[in-house]
Amino acid sequence: MGLLPPRERLRQAMIALRGDEDVPPSKFGVSSLRLLDPSLAVPLWRGQYAVHRKVVLSNLFNHRQTAIELGWSVEKTQVEDFRGGASTYDSHNGTDFCIPRGTPMLAPASGHVVRVVSEFHRGGLKLAIDHGDGLVTSSAHLARVLVKEGDLVRRGQRVAITGYSGLDSLVSFPWGIPHVHFNVWLNGEPVDPFARTSRADEKSLFVGGWPTPLPSHVAGEAPQGSDYDDAKVDARIAACVTPSTRERLSKVERSLRGGQLVFETNYYPTRFADRSSPLRETHARSERLHLPFSAELFDGVVFRDAL
Repeated sequence: MGLLPPRERLRQAMIALRGDEDVPPSKFGVSSLRLLDPSLAVPLWRGQYAVHRKVVLSNLFNHRQTAIELGWSVEKTQVEDFRGGASTYDSHNGTDFCIPRGTPMLAPASGHVVRVVSEFHRGGLKLAIDHGDGLVTSSAHLARVLVKEGDLVRRGQRVAITGYSGLDSLVSFPWGIPHVHFNVWLNGEPVDPFARTSRADEKSLFVGGWPTPLPSHVAGEAPQGSDYDDAKVDARIAACVTPSTRERLSKVERSLRGGQLVFETNYYPTRFADRSSPLRETHARSERLHLPFSAELFDGVVFRDAL
């Protein structure tokens, strides 16, 4: 769960519950109870499959998200996933991969590790990889990260061990479902890796149009990072309303600064007056990502609402 060190975790938990000068408090309600599922949670906590050799997709990207100024909401009041369904919640801006605790996680595409950080109130232990051409992924609720900031990783490389770290794990135990919260950011903005069924011209970000496990024989392409405009990056950092964040980002190594700015902006959007893209150019959606788990352990995915 990532409870150590306890004093710092308590301080971070209070930010989620009460808010801070630059972070609105989180919102919970009766509808949040629909996120719990003992039938899935118990075997996954025990390190076993909930559905044999399947990654269960629980909460999907919400295409009707609430305003960021209202705070992170785990209520279900206005929701729509890529299929037009309701398998998500108000502020959910990623895809939840429900897998047995202790599962190795692989790089979904080659790239540059730009951020490794543990924040109890916002997803526990997190890892962000810049895959180039404006595409960044972030995985949260990890138990252990096997790489460090600045590392170059190839598609299929083992980068982390899954768990369920973070405040939501503690408050929902043992009925909360262990999962990896998987964010995809394109051109600095959160996007759904799935193509919406209502838009025939929208491309999936998954290779082959669907999240498929990584076979062991797939060779990763050469790692690369995105082409950030240094002037835009510095201007956005200068416009950050939180002095401590502004100071930290300004001291980050130049090769990591753009990716860390994207990470920070999407996890703490209310800290930034300017949330425009820091990239030199805009990149189109294209099929570049695999499911970040091995085909030796999983055959594919199944939706929670289909079980």
